[in-house]
Amino acid sequence: MAEFKKYNFKDINRAVYKTLPGLSSKIIKQISLHKQEPAWMLVKRLAAYKIFKKLPLPKWGPNLASLNFDQITYYWDPANQQSSTWQEVPENIKNTFTKLGIPQAERKFLAGVGAQYESEMIYHNLKEQWTKLGVVFCDMSEAPKLYPELVKKYFGSLVPAADNKFAALNAACWSGGSFIYVPKGVKVEQPLQAYFRLNASQLGQFERTLIIVDEGASLHYIEGCTAPTYSKNSLHAAVVEVFALKNSKVRYTTIQNWSNNVLNLVTKRAAAEANAVVEWVDGNLGSKITMKYPAVILRGAGAKAEILTIALAGQGQQQDTGAKVIHLAPNTKSSIVAKSISKSGGVATYRGLVKIGPRAYGSQSKVKCDALILDEKSSSNTFPTINDATNQAVVEHEATVSKISAEQLAYLQSRGLTSAEAEKLIVSGFLQIFAKELPMEYALELNRLIALEMTGAVG
Repeated sequence: MAEFKKYNFKDINRAVYKTLPGLSSKIIKQISLHKQEPAWMLVKRLAAYKIFKKLPLPKWGPNLASLNFDQITYYWDPANQQSSTWQEVPENIKNTFTKLGIPQAERKFLAGVGAQYESEMIYHNLKEQWTKLGVVFCDMSEAPKLYPELVKKYFGSLVPAADNKFAALNAACWSGGSFIYVPKGVKVEQPLQAYFRLNASQLGQFERTLIIVDEGASLHYIEGCTAPTYSKNSLHAAVVEVFALKNSKVRYTTIQNWSNNVLNLVTKRAAAEANAVVEWVDGNLGSKITMKYPAVILRGAGAKAEILTIALAGQGQQQDTGAKVIHLAPNTKSSIVAKSISKSGGVATYRGLVKIGPRAYGSQSKVKCDALILDEKSSSNTFPTINDATNQAVVEHEATVSKISAEQLAYLQSRGLTSAEAEKLIVSGFLQIFAKELPMEYALELNRLIALEMTGAVG
């Protein structure tokens, strides 16, 4: 249980400023005032709030009846400061991120780190070598003041507030997240990482991430997420917008390990211009309910998207995940590989879309869904949608569902493994393609988390 305790510890809840539960125009104005935002951002927030009130909850997917918007606290500032050295971070928060290994990871192999606690980034730092090349990596809350023209141009242009109820909610009360700009031709050779921690019960976290990778540049961005377990639900409703300009390359990696009381309802979308490459590596191991479908819009000729997603649904969990690719330009290519594991009554669902526009002649797309069900109580679903508006594209879809067989277990046990060891080995092999795509330190961490989740899984 040591690995579980690593993520499930609770801190004493402290806030220098927080709003009352529930959301209103008054509370949105309080958030904006506390953050000292420009007036034009408050206008965007209030317009989004009007949209949020009008839009219904999704009528498909998991049942969200347990979500009570009036009980959520929408803003919680734990420190009223942001630091560029770990020594400046308040002691209790620094201890949290030290337990999670973030300062150690920064020293070893990261180009920069942002660490968010509750509603605000409390630490942000980019190594000097990248700052000198013009790379921008800052708290999204500071971006409207520091880079107003870029934010005005890109904010909400991929994920407008009217996209869905949770995108509107984020646009109304967002706080924290990362703003990244990589100049033309700059290749950031080490990953940038942001880490998001929810500590308080019945809290909403609504970070907003905006990434712009200019022509011929490249970036790998990693985000990690954790929260301790409480009896009452918390809400995570992030929005991510990624812009990969001509001939650029972006990889976006997520390893999510939310606790089983978090509703993870996010919207993540990228746009790829001519010959750009967007890679999405998405791991979902926690939460009570996850609804997440990373999307890539291939807007320029020759653009490519590669999406690899895994979901592990355990007791009391619903992982409703998948991917979307929209081909708008000629000779674009996409690949989606989705793997899921269901155990102890968990429900894993793949929900995907491949859309080929009328101008996307010569395009290719391949979707492969593999599901592993570990017991009779668990289930897996697949809901693919393919929409081809041209007869000059190649679209493939395949799906498999399997169970761990008695023969597999017997063979591995005959080689000296215990039943539990055999089960974990089979699952690790099933997810090997995902672990291979991670930096070594994250692959090791993923394997430890999977081993933890697999404890007592089969039967």
